[in-house]
Formats: sequence, structure tokens, C-alpha cells
Amino acid sequence: MDITTTLAQEFGLKQEYSQNIINLIDEGCTIPFIARYRKEMHGTCDDQTLRAFADRLKYLRNLNDEKAKVEKAITEQGKWTDELKVALENAKTLTEVEDIYRPYKPKRKTRASVAIAKGLEGLADILQAQSKSYEIKKEAEKYLTDEVKSTAEAIQGAKDIVAERVSDNAELRKELRLLLENKAFITCELVENENSPTYETYAGFKQEVKNIPSHRILAINRGEKEKCLKVNIEINPDLTMAVINKHFKKNNPDTDSLMEETLQDAYDRLLFPALERECRNNLTDKADEQAIKMFEVNLKPLLMEAPLKNNIILGLDPAYRTGCKIAVIDKNGNVLDTAVVYPTPPQSKTEESIEKLKKLIEKYNVNVISIGNGTASKEAEIFVSELIKHVSRPVSYAVVSEAGASVYSASKLGAEEFPDYDVSLRSAVSIARRLQDPLAELIKIDVKSIGVGQYQHDMPQNRLTEVLTGVVEDCVNSVGVDLNTASPSLLSYVSGLNMSIAKNIVSYRAKVKGIKNREQLLQVPKLGPKAYEQCAGFLRVVGGDEILDNTAVHPESYNATRKLLKLFDMSEEDVKNGNISNLPKLIELKGEEKVAKECEIGVPTLNDITKELLKPGRDIRESMPKPVLRSDVITMEDLKEGMVFDGVVRNVVDFGAFVDIGVHQDGLVHISQISDAYIKHPSEVLKVGDRVKVKVLSVDLSKKRISLTMKGIEEE
Repeated sequence: MDITTTLAQEFGLKQEYSQNIINLIDEGCTIPFIARYRKEMHGTCDDQTLRAFADRLKYLRNLNDEKAKVEKAITEQGKWTDELKVALENAKTLTEVEDIYRPYKPKRKTRASVAIAKGLEGLADILQAQSKSYEIKKEAEKYLTDEVKSTAEAIQGAKDIVAERVSDNAELRKELRLLLENKAFITCELVENENSPTYETYAGFKQEVKNIPSHRILAINRGEKEKCLKVNIEINPDLTMAVINKHFKKNNPDTDSLMEETLQDAYDRLLFPALERECRNNLTDKADEQAIKMFEVNLKPLLMEAPLKNNIILGLDPAYRTGCKIAVIDKNGNVLDTAVVYPTPPQSKTEESIEKLKKLIEKYNVNVISIGNGTASKEAEIFVSELIKHVSRPVSYAVVSEAGASVYSASKLGAEEFPDYDVSLRSAVSIARRLQDPLAELIKIDVKSIGVGQYQHDMPQNRLTEVLTGVVEDCVNSVGVDLNTASPSLLSYVSGLNMSIAKNIVSYRAKVKGIKNREQLLQVPKLGPKAYEQCAGFLRVVGGDEILDNTAVHPESYNATRKLLKLFDMSEEDVKNGNISNLPKLIELKGEEKVAKECEIGVPTLNDITKELLKPGRDIRESMPKPVLRSDVITMEDLKEGMVFDGVVRNVVDFGAFVDIGVHQDGLVHISQISDAYIKHPSEVLKVGDRVKVKVLSVDLSKKRISLTMKGIEEE
């Protein structure tokens, strides 16, 4: 297979671009680096396309390797043919390659292998040929030996051999596989046990395999794992037997009944169980990929939420018996003070807690309170809304997701960062920092614990980690990292770096008392020229020797940037002072192509450089919606049908979106309530962090469910 051509066709790329991407990946370039700094080489593909390309490249190379192994194995058996060569060349999937190899694959002991050992292969050939010139019972007599004592035993052995041949037929398997995909049903029966009420929805459930949504597959799989559901794949046997008969049945009255029995046995005993398992595995693989895709879709906007900069923040980790843990952080995230208060049951020391926090707020000029959304969050929110009324300075609050905070607090990283604090106080610091800089804080947590999407513990963990780590890398590198303030955790996600080099950077900057320019990175132990090439453009030096070091302009393009400025009688001092606002207009008048050629760069790089020069040090997250700050609280009991709220999307799933409307419990906007127009998936319209207007459809206090709609609000 010509992988370059295949990928070019699949991704709609020029052949040259496809080869360039493969070369860059093979050279050890990272996806963020390729996406940002090699645009001319791949036609400005985005990071998601490049990651999909890299995944597919890996699969196709694996496919080619498997084909080579199969060819070698069959050749060594002396059974390689031109027909097999064509079949293998045309195989597009690993499953098809496995099917081709199946008849030649060494097998454990089977009924067929036992019959072959008894010398019954010739009789099997006669049965399979279904020739009218043979009478099978008479032929069977020729095969009687000490091991085969009767014609019935001989014929049964022949049937077993033919059944296995039928089962091993690659073309037949392919056709039956397609039939199951299009015509089979998945069915469920409820198994009575203590957990079965959870799965009552699936009692007597039946749905076409081709139409079943991913989230339902994952729910069924979990029900089966918990021994609450018995799951089967069903298909009309007339359909499957018609396909098998078409391939193997000939009209010979002498062998018809024997052949029918053989084909039925092949299907019941060998083909269907294998195809059913395969069908279930394929459904699970697709459902897993869809669920992982939803994690990816949800995680990016969560990480890219606008930071709440230049605020003194009080983090509050709610709890009942052990009290609410408090941490106050300054504008740089450093801890100023900690405390524990007991405003929630069973102590309910509200007045004492108000006095204690009031002093902290006024002592440190706290602007915002960040409340974790876990246990006792509702009571903590009610308390904070009361606290705000007693404080002389303006203070607001926000509820943030505390998913993974406990994981971070108990981790080695949490202990290294705050060795003198107990686990619960570390959580309070994390909750405060999540509001101040979501990206910098969330990357410290195992990506699987961040809590967006569904069924994360049921996913293939390596694949989930791989995809989510890719999302974190893309986010960190698109924002850029302050070289002199970033934690090792944050630095480790920068293109070309790892945790070991990140720690070396932190040690080096402490030794030199602050890094003044990007070139100093080459003095960092283990950070060689290749790592420097990959990371330099994503690292920022604020207030250093070189203004371009505080932009996403790569050092390799500094000379081109200076040529660009000189072309229009500008200098780096003009960039520093913000006196280049007319640069895009001047480039347009002279002509992009002409300017790019004079600067010896491509047009995409020219556009990127221009954008960076206009706003050195900019944080792309500042254009994102700011966190929703509140000063009063609403409870579920306050909600009435028809009420309209401004909400924030917290999670997008296959069947809808969960929206925070300021109540402890997020409300669900079902996919049918998102838009008047038909949509296949909620992610077509919504993403995490979106501000939306919603109306209450219903409130179920006993089940703590809020149903919302986005339809029909504008008209009202």
C-alpha cells in the first residue's frame, strides 16, 4: 500500500503535503509544532486534523506490517498464490487481513483437526464438491480404519472439516459481517439482582445494530458487566443461511441434506458466535471512540476558559462534619492564608464562620470566592451569599468544578507543591486557582479525573489518556507558557519537553534568578537543539531582553520579522510601544505574496507573525467568556416551570447538555430541546463554557432532576 497516497486521498491533501507531514512526524516533530510552525508544508491543517492523520498513519503502517507477516507465514507453508496476493493487497482493515490468514493460522485442537489427523480430508473434499458422480456413503467406506470404525463416523469427520473451511472463508465472513451490521438487532433481558432497577429501561429492549447510539451501548455494556442484563445479537437466520448457501450449496440430492446440516453447524457453532463477539466488540469500539471524542470536545473549552486574572481569591472546599477548608491566594496564585470554618451541618456555626471569613476578606482585599461543587456545595453557597451581605467591600462568588481536586491533593505532585498542608487544604488552594487560571491548575490532574463526558472508567484507559493528553498539549501550546512563572507540570506539556526537562528549567531559572531570553534555554541540562526547536515558540519571556520572546513568533523567524518591520520603517521598539496598528493595512497595500517573498517566508507564517506583533504577550483565552460571578443563591425549591435563566454549559453528552443555572444541580437540555432545526449531535450547537438562555420545563425534587429547554425563548 502506498501510505502517502492513501492518506492524501483520505484527508483531501496534496500528495506533497501528505509526505511532508509523514516526514515531520518521523523526524520527531510534535503535533503542536507542526500545526503552528510548518503551515506551508501541510497547507495549514489544524492540530485535530494532524492528530487524526498521525493516528491513521500508525494504523496503516501496522496494517502493512501485518500483511507482510501474513505473506511470510503463508509462503513458509508453501501455500502462497496469486489469488492470495491480490486479496491481501486489497484488504483495507486488520480484520480482513486476519480473515485471509485464518485458514492458514496454526490452530489449537478442533473437531476438524482431529478428523484431518484421521485422514478424512479427501472425504471432506468429496462432500464439499457435492458431485453427482459420487455417492457419499459408499465413498465413506473407503476411509474406514482402526481410528474410523464406521461410515457415520467418517461422514461426521468430513462434515467437521467442511464446516471449519466454511467458517474460515474470508469472503463469506466479510459478507456476513456486513449483513449483521445492517440487519441484526441487539436485545436485552433484565436479570434480577440488587442493581437491576437501575437498568429497568432495558428490560425487553431491542434495537437495530446500525441505529443504536453510543451512549446506549455503553449503558448496556455496564449493565451486562454488573450482571443485570443478558445481551444478545439477533438476526433472521433465513438471511444468513441464504448467504452461506449462495457460497457453498449445490443442488445434489445425494448430498443436500448432509451439506445443509454441515452449513447449519458451521453457522451455529463457528460462524455466528465469532461474528456476534466481533459485532459486540465493534459496537463497543465505536461507542468508546465516540465517548472519548466527547471527552475531547468537552475538555478543550473547559481548559480554555478565561482566567480570572488580577484578583485575590478565597477558595472554599465545602464539607459537612469536617468543616469547610479555606485558602486565600494572591494575584499570582501564591497562598496567603488558610483556615477551617464550620457553617454547614452538623455544627452550623454560621455567625462564627461569617466573622472569621469577614476578617480574612478584609485583611487580604478578597474580590472573589471560589466554591467547589461537591458535597455540601449547596449549603456552602447559601452561606457565602449570606456572608457577602456582611462584608463592606464588593465580593462575588462562582461555583467551580472540583472534579479531580481530591486526586490532585492526595497525589505526589500535590504533596511536593504543599508539603506543609494537609490534603483538604490543598483542595481549597486548587479550587481557588481553578478560577484564577483553569488551564494551569487543571493540567496537574490526571486527565481522566477532570470529569467531562460519560463512562470514563469504562473506556480503554490508554487510548483515553492518549487523546486527552493531546488536547491538553494543544491547549497549553496554543496559549503559551510564561517561562519564569510556570510550574513543572505546565512546562511538561510544552511541545518537545517532558517532566524531567521541565524540572531542569525550573532549577535553571532559580539558579540564574530569572530567564532573560529564549536562547538561555540551550543552557538547560538535557534540552538539546531539537527540543529547543520544538519548544521555543511556545515559551514566553515577559519583560526580557527581546520583545519577540514574549510572542508566539518562533526564533527561526526573528530575522524574517525584522525584515518585515524594516520593510515598513518600523522597529521592535514600535512593537513594544504598540505603534504598529497599521501594519496589516500596509501589507495588504503592498500585497501579501510580495511581502512574504521579500521576507523569505510563506503567507501563513507572515499572517501569524503580523497577528503576534499587534498584541505581544496576549492571552488568547481573554476573548473567551468570563466566569459567571454571583452574589445570591437559588435553590431547586425556588424553580418554577417557565422560569428563564442565563446558564453556562457544563457538559455535553450524546443525548443533550447539562447547564448550570445557579442551582446546585445542573439541568439537562435534551437534544430534542436544543434547537428547532434537526441536529445529529448536541456538539453541533453547544460546547462547554457556552452562555445560553434556558427555560425550565420541569423540576423533579425527589430525583433531583431539572429539565430545561432552549426552544421558544426568543419569541417570548
